[in-house]
Amino acid sequence: MRSCEKCGKSYKGGGTRKLLRGHYNPTAYSKKRANLQWTKLLKPGKRSLVCTRCLKMISRSK
Repeated sequence: MRSCEKCGKSYKGGGTRKLLRGHYNPTAYSKKRANLQWTKLLKPGKRSLVCTRCLKMISRSK
């Protein structure tokens, strides 16, 4: 599973329940994924997946 190497954020499951002709449609559930980006700022010389929140924090501290 893809996740941020700094904070461990990956995805949240869930969604809305849609009422369709008196029955709830179970297909409305989905995964909300984290915005992961490849960067070399965390470990120099090696690429790593980092979420955008951590990427902002890393670039601010340098």
